Amino acid sequence: MSDSLPDEIDVSKPTAARMYDYLLDGRFNHASDRAAVAELLKIAPSTKELALNNRAFLRRVVEIIARDYEIRQFVDHGSGLPTQDNVHQIAQRVDPDCRVVYIDNDPHVRAYSGLLLDENPRVALIAADMTETEKIFSHEDFRSRIDLSEPVAALFVSVAHCLADEQDPFGMIRRTVNALPSGSVVVVCQLVSDDEKVRDGVTRLMHEGTGGHWGRVRTEAEVRAFFDIDRLRIEDPGLVDVTYWRPDRDIFPRQRTDEWTEFGGLATVL
Repeated sequence: MSDSLPDEIDVSKPTAARMYDYLLDGRFNHASDRAAVAELLKIAPSTKELALNNRAFLRRVVEIIARDYEIRQFVDHGSGLPTQDNVHQIAQRVDPDCRVVYIDNDPHVRAYSGLLLDENPRVALIAADMTETEKIFSHEDFRSRIDLSEPVAALFVSVAHCLADEQDPFGMIRRTVNALPSGSVVVVCQLVSDDEKVRDGVTRLMHEGTGGHWGRVRTEAEVRAFFDIDRLRIEDPGLVDVTYWRPDRDIFPRQRTDEWTEFGGLATVL
């Protein structure tokens, strides 16, 4: 790791982005993140397999959007740290002209994403909270890459659980949908559990460990409510554990336990 991190980055406290990076065997994490993951695994032992399957879902859904829906514009909300097969790399393998705007307010993400994005003019990172829809859509880097007269893919992959109820994740998704043209798609998934002890335990651990930069684990019904917007039509196979959303292979990391899953899907904007 570089010793020249910006002053605003406090590596003594874990962040959700760096913990996820560690679970994916990435290199942008620190001792505090690894310690937090160790505690998380005590509550939810299947978390590493869940993270790997979630990343595989991101790869599949982006490729399908670019290939089958022929969408060439992507907005990735809460994009996280750069790792293998980022959204622009997946989409640009289908068509090099695909444009991607990443949204993240984590200073660590901004510090390291620049290394990956600086040489790609079709890609930009906007430093903003993903709930700031108006700010995002009016930003110069957004307007220079995203044409709202053409379909757009809005991604909220494994990020809604980072938002507390008072931050209104439903409102964030609704505002985004209302700003998109017909023919666009929206992808939403987040961590869910039927076990109240798991929901409360993980939520408390993450909230305390990250200094309040966390939302909560929700239920499947609450995630379904994210899609309860008039302009949205949920596409096959519906809302599911994302491991089983249009799988492209039969072999994948199996969760040893099922205390929680990543639940969601894709919807078309009518």
